[in-house]
Amino acid sequence: MVQKPPIPDSKLDDQGNVLSNAARLFREKGFEKTSLKEIAEACNMLPGSLYYRYNTKEALLVELMRRGIYLVTEEVELAYASSNDPVEKLRLCINAHLRALLGDSDMVYVLLFEWRALSPEARKEIIKLRDQYESLWIDILETMISQRVIQKDVDSRLLRLIGLGALNWVATWFDPNGSHTPNDIGNFVWQAIIKGLINQNAQGEHLHRLKQLNQPLI
Repeated sequence: MVQKPPIPDSKLDDQGNVLSNAARLFREKGFEKTSLKEIAEACNMLPGSLYYRYNTKEALLVELMRRGIYLVTEEVELAYASSNDPVEKLRLCINAHLRALLGDSDMVYVLLFEWRALSPEARKEIIKLRDQYESLWIDILETMISQRVIQKDVDSRLLRLIGLGALNWVATWFDPNGSHTPNDIGNFVWQAIIKGLINQNAQGEHLHRLKQLNQPLI
């Protein structure tokens, strides 16, 4: 479990304002082209007040990434604990991941696409948090394989990497005013995994033709 450090109530509003504006500016202008002074102005703060909280832009970036990982971890942990059925558990966790990622698109963008701006030391910290989060998915998938819900010959690591990569990429095209909600998208992904996309009759005919041609099935 990713441990989230407590934040005093008196600082929550100020911190949320700073992080929200920082995420927006990092997304609009890019991390390198955004200054702490610009962030302070967007927050209606004196630069010195911001410097007191975050003395470098990287400190702000790291805090944004921490916050994003804490948020998605909490959502998925709650979803994971809410059902004992492994198939339903998978659906709930997919939807929870998407809701967390798409709930604050600016923070998500920074979390997913500003890794290169981190120093090696800061990158190690964030990768450690990311790996702790992904351990939830390792547990989900390995449990489903052990219970024979997922075929035992499926590469769970490859499934996890491709699956999370696809879910994370939704943040680049999702339109909050569009026709699909995060849950709609999550349910579609879940159904594609559980039911597949290829018509069973067509699949049978294709496999039959491959056998006739003496072609490998994969």
